[in-house]
Amino acid sequence: MTDTLTGTPPRDDAAADAPARPVRTRRTDRRWTRSKVALLVLGIVLGLLTIFPLVWMVSGSFKTAAEVNSATLLPSAPTLDNYRYVFTEVPFLRYMLNSFFISATITVLALWFHSMAAYALARLKFKGRDTLFLLIFSTLLVSLPVILIPTFVVVRALGLVDSYAGLIVPAIFNAFGIFLLRQFYVSLPAELEEAALVDGASYWRIYRSVILPLSKPILSALAVFFFLANWNAFVWPLTITSDPDLRVVQLGIATFQQQYVGDWNYVLAAATVAALPTLLIFFFFQRQIVESIKNAGFK
Repeated sequence: MTDTLTGTPPRDDAAADAPARPVRTRRTDRRWTRSKVALLVLGIVLGLLTIFPLVWMVSGSFKTAAEVNSATLLPSAPTLDNYRYVFTEVPFLRYMLNSFFISATITVLALWFHSMAAYALARLKFKGRDTLFLLIFSTLLVSLPVILIPTFVVVRALGLVDSYAGLIVPAIFNAFGIFLLRQFYVSLPAELEEAALVDGASYWRIYRSVILPLSKPILSALAVFFFLANWNAFVWPLTITSDPDLRVVQLGIATFQQQYVGDWNYVLAAATVAALPTLLIFFFFQRQIVESIKNAGFK
């Protein structure tokens, strides 16, 4: 029967007084098993082993010459004299500026040329495209020592020894960047280009207005890769330069270590200064690195 005033069915007092049934939700199993504990302990040990050399380097850079070889981790009397010596008695700032200029120039030019090459290999149809890509990809199997002498002969024939061009030009082209960008461009929907072609856009306009804006995450990650790789470069700058004014930071640290072989406090201070930009870049762009690997199809 219904209530004559409201037209609603009468209330069932027994049902109303019954306690509400708890809603069961699916919850993940958070129990600590032996395998989880073992993986956690292994991760902590590996993390400590990775971080400990960095902590020791930074701590040693604040120690005095008498304390730097001691077994204590923290300095008893921290000092900034090591950093002051590195920047006043040695042209270390010039080394860092050289490395920054070379790394930044290589990064910008590499991203520009690699993105164009990857777009052509991924989207344009021409004869021999797949063969060309396989040839480029096969260069990843060739290590630097194999091509070091032929590259030096070519650079010397071009008159680029002891110059910024000799440090920059051979390091611009890298098959890894072309491969990663091509994999990203292949995953983009073809409807974007088809719509632009219908509107009368050229391939150059599509590349500049459609492809590049969509490529910002992976280009940011590649910028980090290229910059760090060239910032830490040692073998090629050692081979191609003898002018102290063209010395990069890693080569400067090696020379600095030879001159002050017993003064580890100065060496650790110089190494800390050289490592600081790379650590900051990695911490700020680590999200882009992970996103680029996911977008490129790696698991």
